[in-house]
Amino acid sequence: MIWPLEGILVVDFSQFLAGPYASLRLLDMGARVIKVENVDGGDLCRYHYLSDTRIGGDSTLFHAINRGKESIALDLKSAEGLACARRLVAKADVVIQNFRPGVMERLGLGYEAARAINPDVIYGSISGYGVAGNWSHLAGQDLLAQARSGIMWLSGNADDGPVPIGLPIADISTGANLAMGLLGALFRHARMGTGALVETSLLESLADMQFELLTTFLNNGHKPPQRLGSGSAHGYLGAPYGVYETARGHLALAMSPIADLAEALQLDALHGFSGQANAGFAHRETLHRLIGTHLRTRPAEEWETILATKDIWCARVLTWPEMINSPAFRALDMVRTMTTPDEAPAHFMQGPFRMDGQRPQVRGAGPNLDADGDKVRAEFGP
Repeated sequence: MIWPLEGILVVDFSQFLAGPYASLRLLDMGARVIKVENVDGGDLCRYHYLSDTRIGGDSTLFHAINRGKESIALDLKSAEGLACARRLVAKADVVIQNFRPGVMERLGLGYEAARAINPDVIYGSISGYGVAGNWSHLAGQDLLAQARSGIMWLSGNADDGPVPIGLPIADISTGANLAMGLLGALFRHARMGTGALVETSLLESLADMQFELLTTFLNNGHKPPQRLGSGSAHGYLGAPYGVYETARGHLALAMSPIADLAEALQLDALHGFSGQANAGFAHRETLHRLIGTHLRTRPAEEWETILATKDIWCARVLTWPEMINSPAFRALDMVRTMTTPDEAPAHFMQGPFRMDGQRPQVRGAGPNLDADGDKVRAEFGP
């Protein structure tokens, strides 16, 4: 199998999550990624623990986002370290950085400096809030970007206050957006031979994730979405859309006509609403309460079976163990077990796509700090 980015060299100055996620996706498509880390402990992500679980002395987060990459430690404030970095940039197809605006320019490694060294370079840059405006100087951190984006008012129930999304959605979506832009720039380079500056930010990515809802908001007189008192799942979708407690477990219901749901549930109280236009919105709380009371009479697993036979879109809410052990997830073959730097077995998530039927294989755990320094220095010059 020849992966599309084989032969592409990515020099990645970024750390933590957004930038390294972009280079991980390029690596999964065959690129070689050289991770440039600072000499004083390397990427801060090495010590940023999701828990007390470590692999080879570093956090599981570091290994998850940096698996298969090479590491070289450079002091970019020293003449020697900067000269080595410039030699890497000179040979790179893609350069990635996610420092605050102005930092790479002060180091002499900003886009214009990189383009002077390597006119064909494709330069990917991530910031928290863009390079202009009164937030441009602020650090790009996921939770804080969520707070400033309005997204915290979409999850949870009406009385919950702002609810942060329980994963680094700003970082991951920004990394994915940068990777998409870099792929487009690589395609243009193959056709026209020109480099590019590809820029994105956490705020742009979170705004884009909300594009459907924001489009509604911008066109409905700025009427915000309304969360339900319980089981809320989408502020602009009417009943029955939501999550319901059952006799055992929870059940998610998606879009279904009220008449069809009344028949499938054998719930006569719903029939009075089935002929009303826009009933799912006009009587949202009432319908949700009626459905919720009825669903508490059986376990979620039974309801899922009953409703599936009636072509009602529903799903039992699973835990991680239930999802991971499901035949459906296991058939995807997304988990790889391998030996890590401390010679202990560890489990890694593989890339989320397949090409010609093959999924990108995990090449190894995250590298030890400067593990490839001697090799890279010898390859790119003293």
